[in-house]
Amino acid sequence: MRWTFEHADDLGVDVNRIGIYGLSAGGGLAAALALLARDRGEVPLAFQLLDCPMLDDRQATQSLATAGLYVWDATSNEFGWRSYLGDLYGSDDVPPYAAAARATDLAGLPPSCVVVGSIDGFRDEDVDYALRLNQAGVPCELHVIAGLPHAYQMVPEAQAVRLATQCKNDWLRRQLNAD
Repeated sequence: MRWTFEHADDLGVDVNRIGIYGLSAGGGLAAALALLARDRGEVPLAFQLLDCPMLDDRQATQSLATAGLYVWDATSNEFGWRSYLGDLYGSDDVPPYAAAARATDLAGLPPSCVVVGSIDGFRDEDVDYALRLNQAGVPCELHVIAGLPHAYQMVPEAQAVRLATQCKNDWLRRQLNAD
């Protein structure tokens, strides 16, 4: 991210419109990177777009406990977090730069958009994070799309997937065309 800012002129990029996007585990990494960028104060992010992000290693939500989840269920999620966190898994020592939902202060983050499906195991943690962003004074748009499971992007022509894509594209267009 720092490299992009340092080479913005070479890339023909407006430094005032550099943001981050992440999908699933990448969404969790993007949210954590936004926290790190805020805390270090090195690069000013213009926005963060989080697509069904994996944010909370504690895995305590009702949506994740739902039986019959498609693609990514509680067992998959536990495996993912254990693989990522190693010895920190299950401890109270997991930093918010690894699991963004653990951040206690979300103020000062860039404008955000969170998109998640209504039958995604991450639904509740994503909704909670979006609400917390708004409560911290961060403009955050939240879209919970009915009938979408995790990894919904695998079926790009489905009507609900097209709606999710339109929501993301419309929001992103507003961020990039902001005055």
